[in-house]
Amino acid sequence: MTPSAPPATRATALPLLASPREVATHCPYCALQCGMTLRETPEGRVEVAARDFPTNRGGLCQKGWTSAELLDHPERLTTPLLKGQPATWDEAYDFIVNGIRRVQETHGRDAVAVFGGGGLTNEKAYALGKFARVALRTANIDYNGRFCMSSAAAAGNRAFGIDRGLPFPMADIAEADTLLLIGANVAETMPPFARYLTEQRQRGGTQIVVDPRATPTARAATLHLQPTPGTDLALALGLLHIVVAEGLTDQAYLAERTTGWEAVRQTVAAYWPARVELLTGVPVADLEATARALANADRAIILTARGAEQHAKGVDTVTAFINLALALGLPGRPGSGYGCLTGQGNGQGGREHGQKADQLPGYRKIDDPAARAHVAGVWGVDPDSLPGPGLSAYELLDALGQPGGPKAMLVFGSNPVVSAPRAARITERLRSLDLLIVCDFVLSETAAIADVVLPVAQWAEEDGTMTNLEGRVLRRRALRKPPPGTGTDLAVMAELASRLGRTGDGRSVAGGEQSGGFSAEPRAVFEELRRATAGGVADYAGVTWERVDAENGVFWPCPAADRAGTPRLFEEGFPTPDGRARLIAVEHRPVAEEIDAEYPLYLTTGRVLAQYQSGAQTRRIAALPGGPFVELNPDLAERLGIDDGDTVRVVSRRGEMIAPARLVTTIRPDTLFAPFHYSGMGRANSLTGDALDPISRMPEFKVCAVRIEPVTP
Repeated sequence: MTPSAPPATRATALPLLASPREVATHCPYCALQCGMTLRETPEGRVEVAARDFPTNRGGLCQKGWTSAELLDHPERLTTPLLKGQPATWDEAYDFIVNGIRRVQETHGRDAVAVFGGGGLTNEKAYALGKFARVALRTANIDYNGRFCMSSAAAAGNRAFGIDRGLPFPMADIAEADTLLLIGANVAETMPPFARYLTEQRQRGGTQIVVDPRATPTARAATLHLQPTPGTDLALALGLLHIVVAEGLTDQAYLAERTTGWEAVRQTVAAYWPARVELLTGVPVADLEATARALANADRAIILTARGAEQHAKGVDTVTAFINLALALGLPGRPGSGYGCLTGQGNGQGGREHGQKADQLPGYRKIDDPAARAHVAGVWGVDPDSLPGPGLSAYELLDALGQPGGPKAMLVFGSNPVVSAPRAARITERLRSLDLLIVCDFVLSETAAIADVVLPVAQWAEEDGTMTNLEGRVLRRRALRKPPPGTGTDLAVMAELASRLGRTGDGRSVAGGEQSGGFSAEPRAVFEELRRATAGGVADYAGVTWERVDAENGVFWPCPAADRAGTPRLFEEGFPTPDGRARLIAVEHRPVAEEIDAEYPLYLTTGRVLAQYQSGAQTRRIAALPGGPFVELNPDLAERLGIDDGDTVRVVSRRGEMIAPARLVTTIRPDTLFAPFHYSGMGRANSLTGDALDPISRMPEFKVCAVRIEPVTP
C-alpha cells in the first residue's frame, strides 16, 4: 500500500529557503537551548556549526554536534502505521476519529486522554492544551514535564507568586561569590553551562555542590556535600538553623520584603547541626562552612535541580532552600538569588501554556473563573464548556484502562514506557487501552505498542519558539521541509479537530486543509498564544518573532510590544497579592521507601553525558556511545563478590533491571546509581516507585530501596 501525504501537511508547506541553505536555530535537546547554525550541503546532508549565542557562546556538547544525524536516520518514520502496518493518512485519521467517537460515546469525554512533552515548542504545547479542552473537551491532559519541573514550579509559585526556572540571566552565575548547587551534574547534563561554573571559580568564587555521588561537577567544586539520598530537606533546614544561630539573617530584607519568617525561624530551631549530621551524613564542619560562605558573600546564588526535586517531598525541599535564600536577602539582588535548572528543551515554555492538567495558557489556573473567561474569549467558546482540572501525569497513566479511567490516549513528544516511574506497570496500562495514538519520528518504545503511529517532523523541519531555562523566548527555524509522507504535530491536531467537527470558535466544520480555530501554521498559533497569555503570569503579549530575532530572545513577562522583556525578576517586588515573598515552614520527613534487610541499598537515577531523556533519539546515533550500567562502591562490590564488568541484577519491590556493574569510588557504599535512558532489561524505571509529592504530584524518582546480586552465568 502506498501511503498518501497527510491532508493537513499541504497547509503547512514551508517556504523554500534562500541560497545558501543555512539557518540560525537552537539545539533540539536540553533547556540550555544552545544556539547553532544548520547548513544543508549540495549533497543534501545537514551540517551543524556552533553559533555565538548569549547562553552557550559558541559551545555545543556532543549531543548537539551530532543532532542532525537523526534527520535522515534509516529508522525515520515516513508513513503512518496502523496496527503495525503501513497505512494512508486518511486511513489513519479515520481510524483515530472513529475510535475517539466510540470511546467518548460509551465512556464519556474524559475517557480520551492526552499526554504531551516538555520538548514540544510553545506553539505545540499551547495547541495541545486547546485541542484537549476544545476539540476533545476532556479534562485529562498532562505531560512528562510533571516528572521534571513540577516540584520547583510549585515551590516557586507559593513563595514568589511566579515560576521561572532562573529569575535572572545565566551570566549572573559566573558573578556570584558563592554558589550552592543542589542535585545537578551540569558537567554531564549540559556541558556548555559548566563554563559559567568554571568562570565563577576562576573569579575566586566558592562553589559548593550537594550530591550523593562525586560527579564531575562535584569533583570540580570547592566543597562537596555527599548526603544520604533523600535528605536534602534536612540539609536545607540545618543550613538555615546555622544562619539564624549565628545572626547572619538579613533582618531588614525579611521585614520589608517577606512574610512568614517567624514560623520558619521556630521550625528550623529543631535542626541543630549535630542532628542534621545524623540525618544526612554531612559533617557539622561542612554544614557550617556552607552556611557561612553563603551568608558572608556579597553575591550568592542557590540553585536546585532534579536531585533535590524528584522526591515525594520535593516541593518542601525546594521551599526550604528558597527560605534560606530569602533569609539571606538574595532574591531580587543582581548576582544573587534562588533558581532552578530546567531539564527538558522546552521545560519552561512547555509548562506555561496549557498542557498541564491544572493550567491554561499564560500560567493561568484552570479553576480560576477570570482565567477561564479570558482564554475562552480567545478560543471563541463558552467558559462553562471548558473542563476542569484533570489527573496529574503518573495518576493519569496509572488510571489508563482502569474502571472510570481513560480508554484512549494520544501521545505527543513523550516515551512513558521508558520514562515513567514503575514503568512495567505503566506499560501494562498503556497496552490495556482501547486506542493508543503516538506522534513521533522514530518508533520509540511507546510507539511500538501503539495502535496508530503518525510520523511527524523534526526540529529542523518546522518553525516555532522555545523558552529556555532563564525564561528567554527563542526562535527555532526550519532548514528544510519534512520528508514526503510526514506531517507535523500542529497539522495533526488541526486535521483531527476538523474531522471531529470542532473549531476554536465552537462552530462545526466539514473538514479540509485548515480547521478554523486550529491552525497548522506555527506563526498563526503563536499570535493566538500571545493573546491567550496577555495579562497572565507568563505574559507573552509583547513577544513577537521579529523581536526574538532582533534581541537574541525576549525574556517573559513581556506584556507589550513597546516594552522590554524582564531578564531579572523581583528587583522591586514579588508578583504576590501584597508584593512580598512568602516563607513557608516545612519539616523534614523520611523517604517514601526506607531501606531494610531485604532491600538494604538506595538506588538513585540520572542522566549521563552522551544520552538524553528516554534515549529514543540519542540511542540511535552511533557517535553517542553508551548502554545501561549500575554504579556501586568497590567496598560493597567486594562484600557481594561482584567484579567490575560483571552482569548484575538490581531488584526493587516493583521490578528488576540487569546491566553490567561499574565499580567507582565516587558513590556512597550504601547507594547505587543507574542511568534512566535505556529500555528492556536495562530500564532503570522498572525499579523506581510511585510515591507522589502531595502538592506537585512529582514521583519519587531519585530514591528507592533495592538489593543487588551477581547474575549467575
